[in-house]
Amino acid sequence: MAGMLYLVPTPIGNLGDISQRCREVLSQADFIAAEDTRVTIKLLNYLGIKKSLVSYYEHNKTQRGGKILERILAGETCALVSDAGSPAISDPGEDLVRQCADAGVLVSAIPGPCAVITALSISGLP
Repeated sequence: MAGMLYLVPTPIGNLGDISQRCREVLSQADFIAAEDTRVTIKLLNYLGIKKSLVSYYEHNKTQRGGKILERILAGETCALVSDAGSPAISDPGEDLVRQCADAGVLVSAIPGPCAVITALSISGLP
């Protein structure tokens, strides 16, 4: 039975902005695919979570994406994180999402911190 891919947004700036649901997904995932493992380890240390990290970024996405997909198809659950914000917006996450969709793997996006909405809410614009 195939696992699944979670897209887990990470705080932009203040680590305390991470949601409880994001914490739960990160702690329950079998492994975490991270744009920059050095950035992600700081978040995981803050949360007290110890997980296997796999780097997944622009320059290794072709080779690494297939390996991540293989693990998911083997039944593992992967949490994909970006350096900050939502995965698949300004990182190679969209490629992994497409690979998972093509393979029939369930992908779930967790809501979280969003700089655009935050900026709009304090802009005074209607």
